[in-house]
Amino acid sequence: EIRHLVAGYGAIGKDGQPAARVLDDVSLKLNRGQAVGVIGESGSGKTTLARVVAGLVAPAAGQVLFGGKPLPTLVAQRTLDDLRRIQIVFQMADTALNPAHTIADILARPLQLYRGLKGDALQRRILQLLDLVQLPASSASRLPAGLSGGQKQRVNLARALAAEPDLIL
Repeated sequence: EIRHLVAGYGAIGKDGQPAARVLDDVSLKLNRGQAVGVIGESGSGKTTLARVVAGLVAPAAGQVLFGGKPLPTLVAQRTLDDLRRIQIVFQMADTALNPAHTIADILARPLQLYRGLKGDALQRRILQLLDLVQLPASSASRLPAGLSGGQKQRVNLARALAAEPDLIL
């Protein structure tokens, strides 16, 4: 749930408001199992809204609640479980993947961090995630540069799904 959210960018003024206010008194409630699409022109605040919920941008005012409880505003203040429960799939697939890591390494990180998987169980889950996003098992050994833009975005989705989140932005 988002209550009266205000956020933006730039210097914070004496009134506590950012120089460029992007979100102004935004409220919404999303129930389990529900999907919400946010549409609008470029620069209308769609990404800023997702970044505030993910804890990447601090709100100037308002609240983000998850499971009825207020979420700490920034990622650094959140617990490991808070981080696991809310995952974000970034719009620019190219910049969201480390070009020096294989797809298997990219998918292994959240599986190790959030699920403690290793060895054969880790490898099996990597292959399951690739299958889930309709990528061949051979993708695991490839670097991001060897994938198309759509395939990279599927890897980003698989990485988010690896955490078994309650919310994907």
